[in-house]
Amino acid sequence: MRAQQWRLDAVANNLANVGTDGYKRDVAAFKAFPELLIRRQDDDGVYQHPFGSGDAAPIVGKMGTGVELNELYTSFDQGAMKETSSDFDLALDGRGFFTVITPWGERYTRNGSFQLGKEGFLETKEGYPVLGENGAIRVKANNFQVDKDGRVWVNAAYPDEPEIMVGRESNTWDDTVLFDTLKLVEFDLDRYLEKQGSSLYRESETSGPAMIIAQGSRPKVLQGFVEASNVDPVVEMVQMIEVNRAYEANQKMIQAEDSALGTLINQVAKVS
Repeated sequence: MRAQQWRLDAVANNLANVGTDGYKRDVAAFKAFPELLIRRQDDDGVYQHPFGSGDAAPIVGKMGTGVELNELYTSFDQGAMKETSSDFDLALDGRGFFTVITPWGERYTRNGSFQLGKEGFLETKEGYPVLGENGAIRVKANNFQVDKDGRVWVNAAYPDEPEIMVGRESNTWDDTVLFDTLKLVEFDLDRYLEKQGSSLYRESETSGPAMIIAQGSRPKVLQGFVEASNVDPVVEMVQMIEVNRAYEANQKMIQAEDSALGTLINQVAKVS
């Protein structure tokens, strides 16, 4: 019953975030307790095949002793792309994460629903700046483009302070210059990243440290799109029904066992 409660919590959280951009579903994995061998008592020692032996108590079979939660991990299957036509919305098609800076340090997200902050930085809805490989990305509305490799191009006349463009690559494409490249990272075992809320993840000892994805193996960046949740509400609803039925079945079994034990105790007391 406790295992089903863990599973129900995961399913409920998934259903609650069906509409959350970039959300990745939780999956509860279980492991079985060791099985017990059942032996017959006061047997005549006849050999039983395939179970048993010539012992006085041959093996009858095996009995399960229940399950427990082994781990609760995140499934990073790709979500569907939703077109928004907003220059500030970005989506990753492939493995990887955006990097943002928070009061607790760098955090990682798949939710590319960004906005323009008051100070001109590209930010999350919570106000955390999005990082490029050279620091926080500062842009202006209708004055930047992000290509499929995550490179941020801005109009050459964009900066109010031209010195911030020193050392940037120039490009003849529509008189723009390469301002920065999105800091896209990956992990050895991303399924073990820890969820922190607000679509943010932080690394753990098991996931390993964040590694910047090299050119050529980076996920495709789509501007004007966001990645939808990878939760299938139909599948989650079916799982919720399964969980409820399994929980009720276990509950009735425990009640029946308790009733039988109570009856036995009462009968023994009468005989005594």
